[in-house]
Amino acid sequence: MPGTVFDDVDLITGSHGGGPLPPAAGGDDDGDSSGFRRPVPRRAYFTALQLGLAAIVMFFMALASSYIVRKGLGTDWQQVLLPKVLWFNTAILLTSSVTIMVARKKLAAGEREAFRSWWWVTTGLGVLFLAGQIIAWRQLAAAGMLLATNPSSSFFYVLTAAHGAHLAGGILALFYVAFRPWSRSRISQSTAAELTSIYWHFMDGLWIFLLALLTLGR
Repeated sequence: MPGTVFDDVDLITGSHGGGPLPPAAGGDDDGDSSGFRRPVPRRAYFTALQLGLAAIVMFFMALASSYIVRKGLGTDWQQVLLPKVLWFNTAILLTSSVTIMVARKKLAAGEREAFRSWWWVTTGLGVLFLAGQIIAWRQLAAAGMLLATNPSSSFFYVLTAAHGAHLAGGILALFYVAFRPWSRSRISQSTAAELTSIYWHFMDGLWIFLLALLTLGR
């Protein structure tokens, strides 16, 4: 019958009151006030970070176990004289943990200019640490200890390079917090800064563990 199709369409759309369909639920945080997405609980970000850190722990524990087992096999293990610059790098990284804590305190107090200054100091120290690690690799190579020279030197390069790659991810997070336009962000700056600081402290602790392993396990 004429108009039947259109009557059916009107009947279907009429079930929604003639208005637009309700938006699909999605992730959001306290930085978005559009109202079109249900907010994601703040703890969800920290749960994701914890899962990521757990994966990193398992990865490095596997490397450390391989290091210890390989050291005990055969007589081809030669002691690696660690470059002294590693101790300077360690001091830089520990200092960066202090500066990032100061930055977060400034952000919590609403002192955004001071926060940005301390945040950039942390970022600079992180870049300086990576530069120091490259210097350590070059010094070790100049001494004739290359990646394939000995199992001990191979593990040194693999462990420090793996840590450096993960720390570089932390530096990218520092840049993200520094440059992200927060007015329309789906995560607040304070939450992002806290997540980044937790990851950064974790990288510091991981480096202390690796340095102890390389020093005491020679």
